Amino acid sequence: MILSTYVARRFTRLLALIALIFLSILFLVEMVEQVRRFADDGVGLAGAAQLAALNITGSFYSILPLVTVLAGIALFLNLSRSSELVAIRASGRSGLRVLAAPAIAAALIGMLCVGLLNPMVAATGKQYDARVAAVESHGGEAISLGDSAVWLRQGLAVPLPDGSTEAGQVVIRASRASPDATTLYNATFMLFTPEHGPTGRIDAAEARLANGAWQLRDTKAWPLTADNPETRARIMATYEIPTDLTADRIRDSFGRPDAVPFWQLPGFIAGLERAGFSAQRHRVWFQMELARPLLMAAMVAIAAVFTMRHMRGRKMGMLILGAFACGVGLFFLRNLAQVLGDNGSIPAILAGWAPPLVALLFALGALLQLEDG
Repeated sequence: MILSTYVARRFTRLLALIALIFLSILFLVEMVEQVRRFADDGVGLAGAAQLAALNITGSFYSILPLVTVLAGIALFLNLSRSSELVAIRASGRSGLRVLAAPAIAAALIGMLCVGLLNPMVAATGKQYDARVAAVESHGGEAISLGDSAVWLRQGLAVPLPDGSTEAGQVVIRASRASPDATTLYNATFMLFTPEHGPTGRIDAAEARLANGAWQLRDTKAWPLTADNPETRARIMATYEIPTDLTADRIRDSFGRPDAVPFWQLPGFIAGLERAGFSAQRHRVWFQMELARPLLMAAMVAIAAVFTMRHMRGRKMGMLILGAFACGVGLFFLRNLAQVLGDNGSIPAILAGWAPPLVALLFALGALLQLEDG
């Protein structure tokens, strides 16, 4: 236990050091990008630094597996150069027992990242989007899910009683939506303007998104500016409301799974399905987050296959390059599995668990053959 604790502590220190280096690089690159992007909006260095700090958490979280494989490579290289690895193996410890300590440490760190860093990434991402929207003075669109309804907001030139129009917004509520986000059922459209407040309400049994407009069926419209709106209500078989929303934009607004904290994902998935949307992307992301500790342990095992040996001479550089290349390969294989899972080509649980599990089994098999075979 003393030796395992020592190796795990060495690995944790190296992981923290490499993570700090990558965070610093990401921060500098992101700060330059924020200064360039908002140079005409009066955002100074302090504001750019705040935006960069909020935006790099997601990037860092996504490359954390690559940081883990680099930490594994650094650990076994240091143990090899100091001859500690030779002494450990000479004491009778097998290669798997040497690997166990850093792999378990990586898995535990992965659990902490999923439980703590994942919600932090979601929160900072929302703050970044809100600040960018405030700087750019946009925000004419918003989509959210309630417990039993779909809510949307869009900009629109709202007609006024005197025949003129005023820039305003339309708030849309629907009991549910079609899986492709092009049809709303039992929809209510509320028209608002900054000066006059609510100016109209339109109820529709069905609202279909097509050709840049909501095509309403079985509608009833009330002018809320009238003294008695019911007396001036109109019943129409069809009606159209212009919109710049698209089905892809609606799905993307629900759609970034990493914008939802891990602990809220099950409830969010249930809400999507109640609203009639497909929750496949969120199911895949949930399984991938559950498998993240196994992925980080697999990255350490991959590093061990190439570098957990006494190395000297030119061969060392090739082995290090091979370890990192395999880690990058697993990273892209995981992304490919995510795309296949999002498209429904493979089940969500297979997309999340198959890449790290296969990589870990191959790494363990190689270690058994090379080190203990």
